[in-house]
Amino acid sequence: MNTNALLLAGSVLLSLAACQADAPTAPVAANASGEYGAQVWPLPAEAGAMSPDLSIAPDGRVLLSWINRQQGRRKALQFATYSLAGGWQSQPRTVAVGEALVANWADTPHMLGTPDGALWVQWLQGGKGVPSAYDTVLARSRDGGQSWTQLTQVNDDTGAAEHGFAALWADGADALGIAWLDGRAQAGPHAKGEHGPGMMQLRANRFDLDLARGADAVVDASVCDCCQVDVAVASTGPLLAYRDRTEAEIRDIAVVRLQGGAWSTPKIVHADNWKIAGCPVNGPAIAAGKAGVVVGWYTEGGGQPTVQLALSTSGGDSFGAPVVVEQGATVLGRIDVALDATQAWVSWLREVDGAQTLMLARYTPDLSRQLQRVEVAKLTARGRASGMPKLAVDAGGAWLVWTDVIDGVPQLRGAHVTP
Repeated sequence: MNTNALLLAGSVLLSLAACQADAPTAPVAANASGEYGAQVWPLPAEAGAMSPDLSIAPDGRVLLSWINRQQGRRKALQFATYSLAGGWQSQPRTVAVGEALVANWADTPHMLGTPDGALWVQWLQGGKGVPSAYDTVLARSRDGGQSWTQLTQVNDDTGAAEHGFAALWADGADALGIAWLDGRAQAGPHAKGEHGPGMMQLRANRFDLDLARGADAVVDASVCDCCQVDVAVASTGPLLAYRDRTEAEIRDIAVVRLQGGAWSTPKIVHADNWKIAGCPVNGPAIAAGKAGVVVGWYTEGGGQPTVQLALSTSGGDSFGAPVVVEQGATVLGRIDVALDATQAWVSWLREVDGAQTLMLARYTPDLSRQLQRVEVAKLTARGRASGMPKLAVDAGGAWLVWTDVIDGVPQLRGAHVTP
């Protein structure tokens, strides 16, 4: 096995090992060429940072956002931008601050750049007197994030319910599409945080450059309560991936497509038949490229924890048989996927004896062969404290960011994986 290692603050180890596609959990001798290595990516976030988000702007900049939560201070939603040519292009800037800002390990804020140069950011806002009730809110900056002049509530109801797990996409040059989980049909949470008798919905809408809203669409009237929603813009239009929920409590992954102003009928990516009475807080990830659409997800439908990928070459109309990335009791999931011109990427968390590891693998675009497996970092965080690692790719490689815990304080860590 060929291994390169770097030491990060907090005893986080990055290492590299290649392995064969037909035995993804057993590293073998590395190829002489074509390998990628992980390097430390220093981040500007202070200690106390958590809930990161990562995306690539139309101009190629890397957009990093996070919530800073420090004892004795109000919570703050912050961001910074990065380029290979210039590094971090500014000190961290603050979008919103206040105790009503919700910091959640699984339901993170999201930032998106649109082709007109604007920045959009979405986060959760509480303050309705019930701890588990919050709204999804949206702001837009026309000056690179120096000022955020307007705040809009995405969900148009006023009840004390959960509204979150949003996904954002550019709708034309200067507008935004957004989908989110909406709990208004659950009659609001009870005092202890339980859901009411109704079902969680998946809703979507469009906001223009002035944050004027369109008409809500109920994309799916019964979905899993607290799993992440993700979106990719394919040649056929935006595709949402989410965890569905049937009356029999089967919670498999579904996709829907927006085309001609209407949402398609949901289609199951693969019938895992995972029956679970509660939300696993482990949603899917989706990416689109020239080779097609790739969905990655976690399931226990086969009787044991599994991370798998599936490819669609029909714009999301149908998917091939899933490819197992890793399977067994060590798999935590919390998956992310990305596509570039030559390969598919997938990241996930695994855990052995309470110790978590962030993993990354590369596949051929058709998913027929695993090219490489990278052990990105050994985490000192435990349980949910490690949050939801995020992955983004550009022509130079992959960017990853995750939450670790050092001396009891959450901190962001980053890696750049390059040839």
